[in-house]
Amino acid sequence: MAWLNGWGFLLLAGLCEVLYASIIPRTEGFTRLWPSLYCGFFLALSIYLLSLSVRELPLGLAYAVWVGIGTLGTVIYATLFLGEQLGVLRGLCLMLIVGGIVGLKLVTPEVRA
Repeated sequence: MAWLNGWGFLLLAGLCEVLYASIIPRTEGFTRLWPSLYCGFFLALSIYLLSLSVRELPLGLAYAVWVGIGTLGTVIYATLFLGEQLGVLRGLCLMLIVGGIVGLKLVTPEVRA
């Protein structure tokens, strides 16, 4: 599994970020057991995978990408499944996030010493 390197771990961590964030409304303030356990599991897994990614990637880059994937994925989920409106300005703001992540990737050396 050659894709399971720093970037692979980081993408999986971002996906877990979306999975835990998307269930937060169903926890009802962490008063419901199963949604809360689901949320906690994916939160812990996300952070663990992030920690594996920073073995190969610089922390600042990895963290920015992780948060960006979580933000973009959660907004997309909320738009598609929770009825939140995206709108032009929100869409532009999301594009700024993507631009910031791409910019960090372009100016950051990939391999840490």
